[in-house]
Amino acid sequence: MSRAKIWFVGAGPGAPDLLTVRAAKVIGEADVVVWASSLVHEDVLAHARPGAEVHDSKEMTLEDVLDVYRRAEAEGLTVVRLHSGDPSIYGAMQEQLEAVSAFDLDVEVVPGVTSVAATAAAVCRELTIPEVAQSVVMTRMATRTPMPEGEDLASFARHGTTLALFLSASRPKKLQSELLAGGYAPETPCVIGYRVSWPEERIETCRLDELAKTVRAMQVTMHTLVLVGPALGAEGTRSHLYSPTFAHTYRPARAA
Repeated sequence: MSRAKIWFVGAGPGAPDLLTVRAAKVIGEADVVVWASSLVHEDVLAHARPGAEVHDSKEMTLEDVLDVYRRAEAEGLTVVRLHSGDPSIYGAMQEQLEAVSAFDLDVEVVPGVTSVAATAAAVCRELTIPEVAQSVVMTRMATRTPMPEGEDLASFARHGTTLALFLSASRPKKLQSELLAGGYAPETPCVIGYRVSWPEERIETCRLDELAKTVRAMQVTMHTLVLVGPALGAEGTRSHLYSPTFAHTYRPARAA
């Protein structure tokens, strides 16, 4: 009997062709696929082989999922656990890794395209602009899940860089007020992406002082990412790397 294995696989932002090649391959080889229909687009399952056992984790607890892994261990099965976006970001993967460390099976993680990358691509923007923003902070607003000390939105906003806000669209007025309180200017550009790369994708742009109004008009809460920061509207800067006056390992500087 072959040794059991669990693959934790990033399903990407939604579109099945935004899976990595590796992700599509291991999904196609799996005996069992565990996915959440509330978070992952069903078209991703088109990569699963005929006859694969499929479990929707939408109504399962961690203990229910671990029961699937235990059976895989006993029967030498290969399991793919699909996580939306990248499993290392709000994926609830770590608690599973800790639990299965006591199992007699192999574990491997396949990274995925994040909704941050998909949303930036959808609006054709770079999130790191020279002399404007050189950092991207991925975070969320405190809701039923509390934030660690020092990770409140106002603290992050004081840096003035690009913020990617997950799981924060359900209270847009509070989101807007905390970002303004942290020091972002009212005219700071924002992008609201709902189910980016899904057929029902919706994207809106606005100023920060219009964020709450815009989110409410979209009538979205789940599957929504908010990008905030001056880099989203910056123009007129260029990188040093491709400047003719900048020397590096592969190219000497040219006279100005």
